[in-house]
Amino acid sequence: MGNTEALRHQRQNYQPQLPPVLQDIEGACLRANAEAPPTTPLPEHFPSTQGLPHLQVAALEGCSASKAPRVGVVLSGGQAAGGHNVIIGLHDALLRRHGCVNLIGFLGGPSGILDNEVVELNADVIAPYRNQGGFDMIGSGRTKIESPEQFAAAKKTVEALQLDGLVVIGGDDSNTNAALLAEYFKAHNTPCAVVGIPKTIDGDLKTEDVEISFGFDTACRTFSEIIGNIARDALSAKKYTHFIKLMGRSASHIALECALQTHANVTLIGEELARNKATLRDVTKQIADVIAARADAGKNYGIVLIPEGIIEFLPETKLLISELNALLAKESKSFDALATPEDKAAFVVKNLSEEAASCFKAIPQRIQQQLLLDRDPHGNVQVSKIETERLFIASVTEELAKRKKERTFSGKFNAQPHFLGYEGRSALPTNFDANYCYSLGFIAALLVEQEATGYIAAIRNLAGPVDEWQPAAVPLASLIHMETRKGKEKPVIKKAMVELEGPAFKHFATQRNQWEVNDAYTFPGPIQFFGPQDVTDQVPFSLALEQTTPVV
Repeated sequence: MGNTEALRHQRQNYQPQLPPVLQDIEGACLRANAEAPPTTPLPEHFPSTQGLPHLQVAALEGCSASKAPRVGVVLSGGQAAGGHNVIIGLHDALLRRHGCVNLIGFLGGPSGILDNEVVELNADVIAPYRNQGGFDMIGSGRTKIESPEQFAAAKKTVEALQLDGLVVIGGDDSNTNAALLAEYFKAHNTPCAVVGIPKTIDGDLKTEDVEISFGFDTACRTFSEIIGNIARDALSAKKYTHFIKLMGRSASHIALECALQTHANVTLIGEELARNKATLRDVTKQIADVIAARADAGKNYGIVLIPEGIIEFLPETKLLISELNALLAKESKSFDALATPEDKAAFVVKNLSEEAASCFKAIPQRIQQQLLLDRDPHGNVQVSKIETERLFIASVTEELAKRKKERTFSGKFNAQPHFLGYEGRSALPTNFDANYCYSLGFIAALLVEQEATGYIAAIRNLAGPVDEWQPAAVPLASLIHMETRKGKEKPVIKKAMVELEGPAFKHFATQRNQWEVNDAYTFPGPIQFFGPQDVTDQVPFSLALEQTTPVV
């Protein structure tokens, strides 16, 4: 029998690439970036960490390491490929700068901080996780640190452990926690630098300085392999239209990237639908028109990509979700006391506006019940659990049946639903994500050592070769805006949506008409780790387009 883990062992031996300034980590320092003036949009929420300058990593003469810091690290939120390499980069940078490592991992996510549950992360512990997927080295969790008691507990833990730094690896919510922790520690004279790392497969934690979150590339290539496989099957069987829902809770970045990689016949982009004020009926007609055109060409098969948060972009369903979130937050006790789904549905219809109630009653009962499932940690409807792929199958089936009755459609329609989500979160990271995360770990080590609290590690020029990457750091507070959570205004990091005027979407918009009826599918295949660089070291298509690198 062959070695079923041969690839895993080979990946452990991969040495991630570093930009030149991080290769010489012993002589690297952080300095203010004069081209980026300090900004803090909400100084009243960040009085102790406002006005921080943007930083860049540079090799400076006379720059030497201080005492070896004692650092804690936590994985927060959903898994994303490359998280282990951040920790390993942090470990290796500390070792190279100081000859020793004092690195502590918090177990099970932020709850590990509150409960002081830790493990020492030495060379032996981390060795099996080099270039591996998942977060199983120390685990993760979605605990929010937001109450006064929780902030006090976090302070007590870092002081008990005598930490000089806390590195928070997470998405927008987790880095909001990092910003608030940095503010709290600074205000309470706790000398522990809090550093954020941009993680989320959704791709919605990005700015001009934070060009992309780690894990996005691996997830999209994993999904695109599967989409390509399904497209090849559709071409072979010639009898199914595949409705594929893709993870992406609030933005359509994954759907856009996968469309660029696979040339699906229809790809819904929520941000575009919102701009056009498209209704559920409009989207149904859009999909049905493509299916009908393909049937006229003798093609009773196809691929439709749907971002998981799509219903929050359509006016009537967006209103419904908004009213449901407010209602369930306000009337949670009364609602939770109801015993049956029918009683819950009747309660909701009675308390919604006429327009929202009408929308609720019009959708299939199965989807109604999914809208009323347990809420997420913010008290909101769990949109990811709503089977929008089945919702559109139902609405398109009804539309095509109507057209068949009117004799305007004579094709065949057999739909297959799919949801691609967890498949992409813990895969072996691509070379891009492995290199990116390892470099982020090095930047985090410098930030902690130089007591630069309230920053998120970043790298500019990521679409270029690694030796042209520009390591930097951005004040977390500069990413914050006010948003309604559980019915209250709270400071949170703003999610980045697909830019409809950006080069990635514009490129997609110029190509999609050719993909609708033509079988222009591309088949990316599995992620490659060995071979020619143009195969192993690709960057996300959308990132390459944003930085004007040609995409084939």
